[in-house]
Amino acid sequence: MGGADRSDRKRRQAAAEARLRAAGITPKRRGLGGSGLVLTIVAVVVIAAIVVGVVVTMNNKAADSAAPAPTYPVARNGAAITAGQAAAPVTVDIYEDYLCPYCERFETTYKDELTTALNAGQIKVNYHAISILDRASNPVGYSTRAANAAICAADAGIFPAYHAQLYAEQPAEGSAGFSNDELTAKGTALGAGPAFGQCVAAQANTGLIENATNTAAATPALQSNGQFGTPTIAVNGTKVDVNDTDWLQKAIQA
Repeated sequence: MGGADRSDRKRRQAAAEARLRAAGITPKRRGLGGSGLVLTIVAVVVIAAIVVGVVVTMNNKAADSAAPAPTYPVARNGAAITAGQAAAPVTVDIYEDYLCPYCERFETTYKDELTTALNAGQIKVNYHAISILDRASNPVGYSTRAANAAICAADAGIFPAYHAQLYAEQPAEGSAGFSNDELTAKGTALGAGPAFGQCVAAQANTGLIENATNTAAATPALQSNGQFGTPTIAVNGTKVDVNDTDWLQKAIQA
């Protein structure tokens, strides 16, 4: 190889090394002349192709596993909101507080599975909005205000989406939570009419929520070691262990 060829090769190698350094990659030589750099470049290209492939695969899986849309009916009875067909063979009671972080985890974990079973008529779910964490917001009272807004959402025909949004955007304990105006705005964005905002502002369901909270807390069948907490889940009247991730399928197949 002539001197001119060697100089040209070195210039190309130096330029390639500069591009790698700009990308945060340190080129390494292992006594193989230019082949070490070539191997590094090939490895980078292969890794990039793998990363792209993984991202595409993950995106495709995400598209394939899109959350099911609720198609079940919703009715309200006092402070309880019943989702699903009245004649469904399995009754699930969910006692929840909209400020409870474990309730948010439960919602995130089981929302799609519950929706699928509700749509199929396999279960009905009674949602009981409980306000045991009123003192965990500052100022106090967010649990009751959110529960009231959820009841208003049921009356407005937007409960499934509103319920999901309250958890998806759950405020932290110790915070003020959402104001009544903010709670109203969320429902309005989901299609609720003016009566929804009036219901939220009036806090007309506060007494129902307080009674439901006291009743649930005093029910031995809903307690663990003499204490009531949220989330508490019962299937056909019997409290279940939600740490068993198959609890819903077991209930359906029983």
